[in-house]
Amino acid sequence: MSSKLSHTIRRFNRFELKYLLSLPQAEIFKKALRAYLLPDEHGNGRYALASLYYDSPDFRCYWEKVDGLRFRRKLRIRRYETLGAPLTVDTPVFVEIKQRLDRVTQKRRVILPYGEALRLCNQRQYPDQVSAEDETVVDEIYAFIWQYNLHPVSIIRYERQAFIGTDYDIGLRVTFDTSLSYQVHQLRLEEEASSLPMLSPDRTVMEIKVNERIPYWLTEMIAAHNLRMIRISKYCRGVELANRHTDTFSRFALVSQ
Repeated sequence: MSSKLSHTIRRFNRFELKYLLSLPQAEIFKKALRAYLLPDEHGNGRYALASLYYDSPDFRCYWEKVDGLRFRRKLRIRRYETLGAPLTVDTPVFVEIKQRLDRVTQKRRVILPYGEALRLCNQRQYPDQVSAEDETVVDEIYAFIWQYNLHPVSIIRYERQAFIGTDYDIGLRVTFDTSLSYQVHQLRLEEEASSLPMLSPDRTVMEIKVNERIPYWLTEMIAAHNLRMIRISKYCRGVELANRHTDTFSRFALVSQ
């Protein structure tokens, strides 16, 4: 996958819809999707992801989501894992700001060697060499880290099966995420995972991502399968599960941990 990273889009806007399916439901829905979509080019449509999320000492990014602010941002280092390939300081990863403005999801990201990504996000060291096309995004990440004193908070891992639209549905992606887990200690992507399950293993999160509007055939398919949209943030759910031992889940309980 790393050989294709340089061709990846750095900025985009899109709408995202999420659904919670049982594994049998997901397999039936995937079978119907294959008449319209193709497997993602990476890993023949199947790959694993690990994301290291950052937040402020008062969990500002978390509360912006929970409070439903029309404008909110979060920062993460994301790795698309390759089977058998160890994560080293030279492995390319994405450093991303994921932003929500009303109903539109916006993402800006740069590709950096893992070691440089950690120096930027953990030690606040500006990268030595940044391309002209990435400089604006790196500046935003750097300012975001300093402004809110961001630090590593959690790692979210899962396995993904992804489908993409043909020339008739450019920009359409439908993904199925399983084996979702979270961890709030040993916050280094290169260390052995010590994750805890986030959802029941017989459930998958399906996400529909589209540039403008969902194709008519897909809305019809969703209705035919009687699927109901949900609101779920993998990052927020991991934070909440890590704090479920508190009697009352509150701002004070979260911040005081």
